[in-house]
Amino acid sequence: MGKETGFIEYPRAKVKYESIKKRITHYNEFTTVLPEEELKKQGARCMDCGIPFCHSLGCPLGNLIPEWNDLVYKGRWKEAWERLELTSSFPEITGRICPAPCETSCTLSINTSPVTIKQIELQIMERAFKEGWVKPEPPVSESGKSVAIIGSGPAGLTAAKKMRRAGHKVNVFEKAPKAGGLMRYGIPGFKLEKSILDRRIEIMEQEGIIFENDVTIGEDISVRYLRKSFDAILLTMGAGTPRDLPAGGRGLDGVYFALDFLSGSNKFNEGSLSFSEIISAKGKNVLVVGGGDTGSDCVGTSIRQGAKSILQYEIMPKPREWKNDWNPEWPDWPKILRTSSSHEEGCEREWGVSTRYFSSRDGINLNEAHFVRVEWIYDEKKKSYKMREIPGTEFSQKIDLAFIAMGFIHVEHDRLVKSIGVELDNRGNIKTDGSYRTSVDGVFAAGGAVIGDSLVVRAFAHGRDAAVAVSDYLSSE
Repeated sequence: MGKETGFIEYPRAKVKYESIKKRITHYNEFTTVLPEEELKKQGARCMDCGIPFCHSLGCPLGNLIPEWNDLVYKGRWKEAWERLELTSSFPEITGRICPAPCETSCTLSINTSPVTIKQIELQIMERAFKEGWVKPEPPVSESGKSVAIIGSGPAGLTAAKKMRRAGHKVNVFEKAPKAGGLMRYGIPGFKLEKSILDRRIEIMEQEGIIFENDVTIGEDISVRYLRKSFDAILLTMGAGTPRDLPAGGRGLDGVYFALDFLSGSNKFNEGSLSFSEIISAKGKNVLVVGGGDTGSDCVGTSIRQGAKSILQYEIMPKPREWKNDWNPEWPDWPKILRTSSSHEEGCEREWGVSTRYFSSRDGINLNEAHFVRVEWIYDEKKKSYKMREIPGTEFSQKIDLAFIAMGFIHVEHDRLVKSIGVELDNRGNIKTDGSYRTSVDGVFAAGGAVIGDSLVVRAFAHGRDAAVAVSDYLSSE
C-alpha cells in the first residue's frame, strides 16, 4: 500500500489553520486543505504493514483505509471515493469532527507520525462532491415496508440512508426545527458548517427519505399512531440527558448546561433566533466546568461572542503532556493532554479542581464561583481511584456565566420512552439484545440512546449496523 519507502521519504504534513486573529471573527470553518500533490505524498506514507490496525482496531466503521490511501497516492480519486463509500455514509462529517482513533492506531504511530488519515478522508469526499460523483441513489425497487426513525443525529441519518437504499419507505422524525441532531445544534459552525449537513440531507430527500422536523413523538404524534403506521421503529434520539453539577447555587441565573448555550448560538447563526434570545458571553467572565470537547466548544463560542475572560476547570487530574508525534500507548487511544484550536484562541485551563458552589449578591444572578483543589488516591482494595479535597486549597473567582459541560449520561426518559415501554439498562440507556432489538417487538434502538455519550463515528457505525438488523426483521415478517 502506498509507496514502499514513502513513510521514510515524506514527513507528515500538518493541516494549517487561519490565524487566530482572523478566525475568531467568524463562525466558519478555518482549516485549510492540502494541495493535491502533497496529499498524494501523505497517501504514499501508508505502509504495507500486514495488519492494518487503523482499519481493524482504530476505526469503528472498519473503513478500508490502506486501500483508499493507496488509491489517492496513485491519483485514482474516484476509486478511492468508492472504497470510502463502501463503509462510511458520511465521510464529509467524520473527516471534520471525528477524533481519528485510526491515526493513533496507525502502525507508524509506534515510533513516528501517523498517516494523515482524517485529512485524506475529508479531501476524498470533498473531491467527490466537486466532481459530481455524489448523486441521489434511490432504491432499485420498493420493499413495501415502512420504518419510522426517531432522531436525526448520526445514527438516525446513517440508518435512514441504508434502509432507503434497501427499498423501505423511511420517515425521520426530529423534534428540532431542522435535521442533524447535535451535529447541527451542538457542534459549532467553525468545526462543522451546517451547509455540509444541508447538502447531504437534500440528497437524502431526493432519494425519497421523508424528514418530519419540529415533531415531538409522544406529544405531536402518539406512539400508538407510529406502531399502527409503520412496520418497524428505530430509536436514535441520542444520549440527551446532560450530567448535572451537584453544587449550591445551581439554580442561579447565569448557570446553564453547555448545550443550551451552544444550540442557541447555532440557531442565532442560522438566523432562527435573535441575539437577544440567546445566552450571550459578550463582556462576561465565563467559567466552563468540564474539560472535554463540549467544554472546548463553549470556549471557542465564548471567544467569538466577545467574552471578557474564560476559565475551564476539570475535576480529573491533568493528563500527561506529550510532545512527541508517536503514540505512547499504541495501538490504544492515549491518555495525554490535548489542546484544541479553541484552547489556543485564549483560555485558562486547570485540572484537579472541584466546583463547590455558586453565589450571588442579589440572590438571583451569578456573581462568583467557589472551588477547592482535589487529588485522586488509588484504593488498592477497591482497585479504583477516590477523590479527596486538599485542605486549605479553597478559592473563588468572579464569574458572570457558568456552563456545565460534563457530558451526557443517558437517553432522555421522556414521554416517548415511557409510552413505547422499552426496557432500560442499569445506566438508564435503552436496553437491546446485541442486535439492536429492544424489549418491544418491532422496535429497535441504536447510537447514543443505547451506548450513551460516545464518539460520533461510533454512532455512525451503530446506525449502519442497525439498518441491517431492521431490514432482516422486515424481510422475515
